[in-house]
Amino acid sequence: MKAVILAAGEGKRMLPLTLVTPKPMLRIAGKPILERIIDALPFEITELIIVIGYKSELIENYFGDLYEGKLITYIVQQEPKGTYDALLQVREQIRKHFGDFSEKFLLLNADDLHGSEALAEAVQEPLALIVARHEDPRKFGIVSRNDDGTLKNIIEKPESFEDTLVSTGAMVLDERIFNYEVKPAANGEFYLPVALQQLAAEYPVKLIEQPEWVPIGYPEDLERAEGLLAGVE
Repeated sequence: MKAVILAAGEGKRMLPLTLVTPKPMLRIAGKPILERIIDALPFEITELIIVIGYKSELIENYFGDLYEGKLITYIVQQEPKGTYDALLQVREQIRKHFGDFSEKFLLLNADDLHGSEALAEAVQEPLALIVARHEDPRKFGIVSRNDDGTLKNIIEKPESFEDTLVSTGAMVLDERIFNYEVKPAANGEFYLPVALQQLAAEYPVKLIEQPEWVPIGYPEDLERAEGLLAGVE
């Protein structure tokens, strides 16, 4: 099974740390964020497709073409046009590997730490979205579920909220995610949740709760992540 990791962003909210280092390569307790993400992947993942952009040579030079037995392919997102655009960059590469698009893949952002157990649970599902509780859901997309535990709706960065269950941005997808039209947002970017919501309206997307999720958006999140890791390592 393949994992697609989106690692092309500039990490502007992490300035000045990202002036010389791409966000996925910032270190937490001695290891780059991206390395910790890869280390948490379930054994089913045997190949990585990493979408790169900003200071991409630092990522390629560090991991090379093979990491811990996992083959790595790098795909460049030339312009920062959002998460759905980043996924579209790998479509032909997925076709090359999967042939008839019969296989599913795990999609992750390169700036979130995940506990391995929820990832292992998610890859057992045909389609899945990993969700978590967060004290400030306004930074993310609030998720509602159907009675059968599948995805019902995502509301991106709401002004008000009644629940704290949010999308972590990690999910199990297959070729059907490319069947939907995604129009650009006001900022010109194309966002994956728009396509995901259309997918969930036609096919069941299982929600998997992640108790060990650390989103890393600001410099202070690095210290928080180190503190959490110190308690388990």
